[in-house]
Amino acid sequence: MKKEHVQVKQVIIDPTAIGLFGLAMVTLVASTQKLGWTNGVSGIVPWAFMLGGIGQLIASSYDAKHNNLFGATAFAAYGLFWLGTGMSWMVQNGLFGAAFQAMYDPRQLGVAFLGYFVFTVFMTLGAMETNKNLFMIFLLIAFLFLGLFMSSFGIAENFFHMMAAIAEFLIAIFAFYGSAAAVLNGHFGYTFLPIGKPFGIFKK
Repeated sequence: MKKEHVQVKQVIIDPTAIGLFGLAMVTLVASTQKLGWTNGVSGIVPWAFMLGGIGQLIASSYDAKHNNLFGATAFAAYGLFWLGTGMSWMVQNGLFGAAFQAMYDPRQLGVAFLGYFVFTVFMTLGAMETNKNLFMIFLLIAFLFLGLFMSSFGIAENFFHMMAAIAEFLIAIFAFYGSAAAVLNGHFGYTFLPIGKPFGIFKK
């Protein structure tokens, strides 16, 4: 008797939806501390590791499977950023011992913010050829890192700290919208939530 081979369609998560949700959650929680609505970073660390770090790394791995170089690079880089930042907060607060805490220099984290600012600038150019919602997210991330590295070095500290805080809160809003659009547009099969067309400047 001949066996029939039934082809089963493999369902893979939408990396944009999960990655943007991870970004939205961690920036929402982290922005409350910068805006003065909450205190300390202890309550942010779990979200930095689980949603900001692991969530975005999962999204990156699925984007890589889809051969999406831009998405895989972005989610991996920012996922690793949140893991590194979370560890820096733990060092700063003495989790790895008093000796490590005593040697902590916040300017070193400021240099990392500067590096991520440079990275985000050229990623923002790339985002112009994805969609306008994603472009706004990258533009706001650039303002976030600009505010973070300037305030880390004590340059117009209050002004740049507030710039970072507002940018981070707005990132959360746009990222929640982008995640919702990715899920609902795919689920309904039509553009339920518009995200805007690419600018069409660099890519024709």
